Amino acid sequence: MKERVITGLVAAAVFIPFLWLGGLPLQLLMTVIGLIAVQELLKMKKLSIFSVEGIITALATVLLMLPESYLQFIPDGIDAMLLIYLEALVLFIFTVFSRNDFTFDDVAASVLTSLYVGRGFYYFMQTRDIGFWMVLLVLFIIWGTDIGAYMIGRKIGKNKLAPAISPNKTIEGSVGGSIAAVLIAIVFFHYYNPLELSLGLQIMLAALLSVCGQMGDLVESAFKRYFGVKDAGKILPGHGGMLDRFDSTLFVMPVFHIFLHFIF
Repeated sequence: MKERVITGLVAAAVFIPFLWLGGLPLQLLMTVIGLIAVQELLKMKKLSIFSVEGIITALATVLLMLPESYLQFIPDGIDAMLLIYLEALVLFIFTVFSRNDFTFDDVAASVLTSLYVGRGFYYFMQTRDIGFWMVLLVLFIIWGTDIGAYMIGRKIGKNKLAPAISPNKTIEGSVGGSIAAVLIAIVFFHYYNPLELSLGLQIMLAALLSVCGQMGDLVESAFKRYFGVKDAGKILPGHGGMLDRFDSTLFVMPVFHIFLHFIF
């Protein structure tokens, strides 16, 4: 636990200034984080990011991650969906010439990796474009959910949430985490509410993002169970890999923007 706390504090000390600056410095940092996440996912599938297929996957991920203002060189009419389709077509060609060393399953894993990581971090940057404090709100909801779920689950948790995937998580912890997220959001919006959300919408948003964050965590646990690994990586002592740290974020950020589209 001590190692986990120290790593978290050091990571926050590095990350928060970039988050405050925004723009190109943050985009470069998130691109590096995204590429590490791609490497972690491909490694679980026993694929190398340094292969031709891995480089194509990494390139597609970066293109899907960047905001439109950075992609002026791409002709009009080529959107994210077409980029994903082109990536799939190119990788399909490699299945023909690889003599089954690179299979249909590998193509699927590579394309989904680009979509999952690329668009997840794209919406992270879109949230930063709304404002520094909006990113912090979403991160506070994620972190509050984690802390609340851990504390409540440890205190009164009895009923397993997903025993086959993550045996330590409980239903009581999950509910406690969502309650913590709602309370954090209410306090946050009391002092800073540029979206002018009503109390009902504040509660709805926090609860929705909390549940989505927990699902992101469970999905990554399912990945690791399927591939038989304990952590996605080892770059963050006590935390594991970048995916272990950003799994909830990749789920929550797109949902946050869907929510905003529905209410505005």
